[in-house]
Amino acid sequence: MNITENSREYLADFIRLNEEWIGHYFAIEETDRNLASNPFKIIEDGGYIFSLISGDKVIGVCALFNEGEGVFELARMAISPAYQGNGYGNRLIEHCLSKLKKINAQRVYLVSNTKLGTAIGLYKKYGFQTVSEGPHPVYSRANIVMERHVL
Repeated sequence: MNITENSREYLADFIRLNEEWIGHYFAIEETDRNLASNPFKIIEDGGYIFSLISGDKVIGVCALFNEGEGVFELARMAISPAYQGNGYGNRLIEHCLSKLKKINAQRVYLVSNTKLGTAIGLYKKYGFQTVSEGPHPVYSRANIVMERHVL
């Protein structure tokens, strides 16, 4: 099992896994469609896309969107349903936090929904704290913003 960074080869898997979980819990939004049309833009804008690979299969993904001034958004974390509950979300978030430390990022935030209890628990485990709750200006599915400083 390994994690690759910014590989064009796995961009379709990144979109597939994200659309799979979003479609399961919510509805695909315009922002999602825009990202799906050019996921490499994340990388072009100074961000990162990570793919967790087992054998020849991408089983998990996540991204760090570069917001500038040392701030990143942890976004688009998804684990294939067949592999959930095995600690792979931990591996991805640990990898992201390690990358953020390596590049001297200052702060990382994420946008989620409180009905995703397992995800919220994972974020809290890694030191993310709620900074706001309620409707989000970009994603209709989002109702919580969490953040932490990169140490």
